[in-house]
Amino acid sequence: MPVAIVTGGSRGLGSALATALVQRGWSVVVDARDAGALEAATAELAGVREEAGTSAAIRAIAGDVTDPDHRRALVLAAAELGGGTIDVVVNNASLLGPSPQPALAAYPLEVLRRVYEVNVVAPLALVQEALPHLRPGGRVVNVTSDAAVEAYEGWGGYGSSKAALEQLTNVLAVEHPELRVYRVDPGDLRTQMHQEAFPGEDISDRPLPEVAVPGLLRLLEGELPSGRYQAQRIGEEVAV
Repeated sequence: MPVAIVTGGSRGLGSALATALVQRGWSVVVDARDAGALEAATAELAGVREEAGTSAAIRAIAGDVTDPDHRRALVLAAAELGGGTIDVVVNNASLLGPSPQPALAAYPLEVLRRVYEVNVVAPLALVQEALPHLRPGGRVVNVTSDAAVEAYEGWGGYGSSKAALEQLTNVLAVEHPELRVYRVDPGDLRTQMHQEAFPGEDISDRPLPEVAVPGLLRLLEGELPSGRYQAQRIGEEVAV
C-alpha cells in the first residue's frame, strides 16, 4: 500500500488530494496548523475510506511545518505506515502573507522572512528529513504558483518565495535522478487562500480544488519525468 505525506491537508487542494488518495487505497499522513480543522478533515477522510472500502491508513498530526519536531513526526509516521519507506512527499502547505498583498517597498521584512520559512525552507527541510525513507522512484511534489513566473503587482513576497521553491525543486531533481521531483502549479482555485488574496472579491468563478487532482494523481501514479507542470493541463503538456 503506497504512503504519502500531504502537508496542508485540512482544506483546499491538500484536502482534495488526500481524499482522492484514500479513495484509491493510499495511506496518508496529513497535517495542518489548526488542530480543530484537521480533526474535522480526518473524520471526513475516514468516511471516504469506509465508502470506498479500502484499508488505507490515515494519520493526522497537527503542527507547523517550520517546526523540526513536527516535520520529524510526519516522516516517522509515514515511514511506520510504509514499513520503513515513503512513496510521496507533497509540500502543499503555504503562507500567503499580508492580505491584501503589499507592494515590495512597503513589505514588512519580518513577515517576508516568515513567508520564506513556510514556503521555501520548510519544504526543503521536510524533503531532507524524508530522503532516507523515499524509495527509488519516489515522488516529491512541491506546489507552486503562476506568481512564481509572472510579475504580478503586489505579489512580490508570495511570488518570489514560490520562485525560490521552484529553483530549489529544479536543483533537487538534478541532484536526485533516482526520484521524480515535480513543481506543480495548480492554477487559480476557489480556496480560502485565494479568497484571502482578493479580500472582498467574488471568486465563485474559480474552479474547486478537485479540478487539479487528476493531474496530480497522474504525477503520483504515472511515469512522467521530473519537471514543472500545470496540474489542470497535465496530459496536454510535457515537463519544462
